[in-house]
Amino acid sequence: MITLNPRKTPVQARSTASVDAILEATLQVLLEVGKERLTTTRVAQRAGVSVGTLYQYFPNKSALLQALLRQHFDGVLEAVERICREQAGKTLEEMATALIRAFLAAKMADGKASVALYAVSSDVEGAKLAKGVEARANKAILAMLATSSEALNKDPQLVASILQGAMSGVSRRLLESGAREKDFRELREELVLFARSYLRGCAGRK
Repeated sequence: MITLNPRKTPVQARSTASVDAILEATLQVLLEVGKERLTTTRVAQRAGVSVGTLYQYFPNKSALLQALLRQHFDGVLEAVERICREQAGKTLEEMATALIRAFLAAKMADGKASVALYAVSSDVEGAKLAKGVEARANKAILAMLATSSEALNKDPQLVASILQGAMSGVSRRLLESGAREKDFRELREELVLFARSYLRGCAGRK
């Protein structure tokens, strides 16, 4: 059985710096040579650490890639949770607009990296990781919706799930198509339009 979990968690500043350097090197090597040619030796050399040091934290290539994917997911989740807190008390349409723009900005902050990580996701239990992230994001969205200045006429859980499904679908489209900046902006604004219209209906307004 392949172990994906890190061997140990860094607790000192030096250890944290080493792990950060290793993950940054992993991304650089992934983008440079692809997942098939990525090796722990290449990553260690790029990070400027010994292979032994790398193995203190990551037992194999798969663990490296999963940690990199988890780091990406954590960044997106942090952006979603932050915007949900900031939008407390706003109208439903304002919430939808801010949420979508924040989510896609975080998801596509580095388009090439996002596409590369999407490609390795299925190899390192990406679906399992995504499920946990989606559950936490759902909780943040529900908490935001509960503070809206407008009452929903539908189950908030259903509304949150529809929003998440729409956001995930568009981000997947962007990742799979390698969309240009112009395409990204157009898809984002169409999604905003959809979400605003949907939430307007959920508030009983036309």
